[in-house]
Amino acid sequence: MLDTAGPMIDSNDPAPVLSIGAVSKKFDSLTVLENCSLDVAEGEIVTLLGPSGCGKTTLLRCIAGFWDADSGGIRIDGRDMGAVPVNRRPVGVVFQSYALFPHMTVVQNVGYALRMLRMPRSAVAERVSTALETVSLTGLEDRYPSQLSGGQQQRVAIARVLVMEPRVLLLDEPFNALDAKLRGSMQVELRQLIKKLGLTSIFVTHDQEEALTMSDRIAVMRAGRIEQAAPPEEIFDRPATAYVADFIGMSNFFSGEAQAGAVLLPDGQSQSTELQGPVKVMIRPHNIRLVDAQDQDWRGTIAFHRPVGPLIEYHVDVAGDQIKVLSMRQQQSQIYADGACVGLQVIDPASCSIYPGAH
Repeated sequence: MLDTAGPMIDSNDPAPVLSIGAVSKKFDSLTVLENCSLDVAEGEIVTLLGPSGCGKTTLLRCIAGFWDADSGGIRIDGRDMGAVPVNRRPVGVVFQSYALFPHMTVVQNVGYALRMLRMPRSAVAERVSTALETVSLTGLEDRYPSQLSGGQQQRVAIARVLVMEPRVLLLDEPFNALDAKLRGSMQVELRQLIKKLGLTSIFVTHDQEEALTMSDRIAVMRAGRIEQAAPPEEIFDRPATAYVADFIGMSNFFSGEAQAGAVLLPDGQSQSTELQGPVKVMIRPHNIRLVDAQDQDWRGTIAFHRPVGPLIEYHVDVAGDQIKVLSMRQQQSQIYADGACVGLQVIDPASCSIYPGAH
């Protein structure tokens, strides 16, 4: 397998704030994390992305100290966290449910941990005021959680973490409780806030759109392992494995045979490759153009089409396979109806990804 734990740290680069080294974890006989390694730089937002059960929340909980890794190590600013208890780790966690105290006001919720540390009242008030101003909650200090919107409750949860001045911010699916429209706006708002504060952050989600919006880098996880860690554009445009290609965005896969440094694409064009023998070719739907069927080797019938905002999504039946195509409505000279016979062309062969064997 490729080394997908992220770029190597140059000797001139600053040391990572968070370093996860070969972490493994089992629950009884079930392996939930296997040899996970990842470095996170100062101010970087890294998302752990994958389906339920892939190990992303387990890895976050190991960073936080809720669970101990069976092997490997976690360092923050070079300090081994292995023997550091949860309440002493320089991390702050924003949970899915926000975990706000319903009987406490905004000010009381945000300042709770500081009061437990017996910090002077004046210092608590100053820190809480600064945190609430940072998350745009000034004026809502005396409200209770039930009097706040979902987005406001989330900001209270973030402010409660910010007052502790964490070195690493951990966010465990923080948008789950929000409706679809609010999720989109809060993703942008939260990313801008984290970037303004310069917080080093680990974000956990199963939603690829959230990951693409929030992240400087995405670590795609599968069955307890990190398949690839890279910037969002690289994850989408150059997925390292067929699993990543299939998980991120829409994709079409085709079987092929690599010979003499090239593989033949379905439309007769070719793509260079260092592989030999059976391969799988992945073509993104936006990399396929629909044309008139005449004189085309790659042809099919429109089985279904629908508008998706500025796009049109087509499903084209080609010899029993459904090929997905995305076209810009304004750039398409005509809209093909269901049942129409069409030709298909690969727009940019170099943008196709090729993998060994079956995916």
